[in-house]
Amino acid sequence: MKIKTSELACVCGPTSKFPIYDLPEIAFAGRSNVGKSSLINSLLNRKNLARTSSNPGKTVTINFYIINEEFFLVDLPGYGYAKASMQERAKWGKMIEKYLKTRENLRSVVLLIDIRHAPTKDDVMMYEWITANGLEPIIVATKLDKIKRSQKDKQVKLIRETLGASKDVLIYPYSSVKKDGSEELLDIIFSSRAH
Repeated sequence: MKIKTSELACVCGPTSKFPIYDLPEIAFAGRSNVGKSSLINSLLNRKNLARTSSNPGKTVTINFYIINEEFFLVDLPGYGYAKASMQERAKWGKMIEKYLKTRENLRSVVLLIDIRHAPTKDDVMMYEWITANGLEPIIVATKLDKIKRSQKDKQVKLIRETLGASKDVLIYPYSSVKKDGSEELLDIIFSSRAH
């Protein structure tokens, strides 16, 4: 999969109406500070298309990026940020749920989990929600450069067991810094458009 063009097409806040598009959509979900913006920029070979922030919980919008004029990559707000007020968290939760429930062209959800830790309760809830709604989850274990090589298999096993994911669910360890395997990951993510 070669990325020829990638542009921000639309930004939706909690009160916005979602745009109507007739192209496939692939959503990216994960808790705050899991490295979602870095992953998107790394895959699309862009420095600042998705805004990264050292302050977790900064993305409070749903951002639609059009890729190669063929499909949308949809960046959902990070969930589970402890310092956000309950009200704010509820607002984001509703927004994410509304998006996931109402988008007919949604093909799959890429769920990001920090490889250094076991998935949180919010991660498990998100995983269960994805599968319960008949969507195909693709799990990317982010921040691979932050652990020793020898720990990789153990951490992937921990993620699989905590989520209760079957053997055929793909868990793909990835480092946005090193970008090893970015083309392969792109192929996996974007082949899910066809489903």
